[in-house]
Amino acid sequence: MNHPRVTIASVVEGEGEISALPVLLRRLMYEAGIWDPDISTPFLRHRGQLIRAGGLEAAVEAQARRVPADHPGGILVVIDADDDCPASLGPALLARAEATRPDRRTAVVLANREFEAWFLASAPSLGGRAGLAENLEVPANSETLRDCKGWLTHHRRDGVRYRPRVDQSALTHAIDLDLTRANSPSFDKFCRDITYLITGKRGE
Repeated sequence: MNHPRVTIASVVEGEGEISALPVLLRRLMYEAGIWDPDISTPFLRHRGQLIRAGGLEAAVEAQARRVPADHPGGILVVIDADDDCPASLGPALLARAEATRPDRRTAVVLANREFEAWFLASAPSLGGRAGLAENLEVPANSETLRDCKGWLTHHRRDGVRYRPRVDQSALTHAIDLDLTRANSPSFDKFCRDITYLITGKRGE
């Protein structure tokens, strides 16, 4: 008997996430024993467009067409928290997204402060990757550090700046998912939200 494929349609704000987010989603799917997920290329919209009235709604509407109503999965929105409080902005954006398409499961995740903070949360697993130093430690303020991209550049040993479009996908391949989840509350929420999209149940 054929089961409907898990389908995730996503919205991102950064060009690096266009390639990195599908890598991360597939890794989580494989850990859950889902070997053939339907993960399409993320829908790119700049943060200002998404925050503005009507911007998030338009993006959610566009992605909802990619998720069959009878398939597990849903719409995933991933943006950087930057200087906003994830605990207030996240629920506000989720309410807007759910009001737009209440017939689809939807999750909104704010990486605190940025997607690259998840790399810092798993820094020991990235030693020697993408030009980074061999022995890296998780910074104490990995979830609140400003300019995580700058931290990655500073800890490179090849003299090259961190480049999201080049490096983000490779580092996403390499992070230790359990270590990242243990050190990053926003990544833990991301994982729980993926569980919800797949199963309809909120993960612990």
